[in-house]
Amino acid sequence: MLKLNRKIGLLAFAAGALLAITPAHAEDASASAAYKDIEATLGSVPDMFKTLPDVAVAGAWAEIKGVQLNPKTALDGKTKELLGLAVAAQIPCQYCIYFHTEAAKLNGASDEEIKEAVAMAAIVRHWSTMLNGSQVDLATFKKQTDDVFAAVKAKSQ
Repeated sequence: MLKLNRKIGLLAFAAGALLAITPAHAEDASASAAYKDIEATLGSVPDMFKTLPDVAVAGAWAEIKGVQLNPKTALDGKTKELLGLAVAAQIPCQYCIYFHTEAAKLNGASDEEIKEAVAMAAIVRHWSTMLNGSQVDLATFKKQTDDVFAAVKAKSQ
């Protein structure tokens, strides 16, 4: 019983401590700094960032800047934007489709590469629907896939 009373006391103390903490104001320094960096990087702050609560702006911008806009990642900008377009076509998101199409072009994607990215998205969606809807056994599928790749690899050597 003494252990239970200690746990209850500890929980009550923790709850009281949490209530005593003054919450940060929504318009904090990190949001202001993020907005300044967005403007410096993009030339303006698009409304899409303004839809976020201020506490989320810095994190969202860090994610975009750290991966999507970062030229020092494993994928080049064109590949990242073609991936973005393929996903956007599947969601579907008309905003994302427009954005990633234009960003892919800006990163050097041709009309054929854009069409192929969308076609690949459609193929994956088609087979995903078939495999999931038919309830194909995953272990069997993996084994057959591994066998196919092993045969292709052996043939190419």
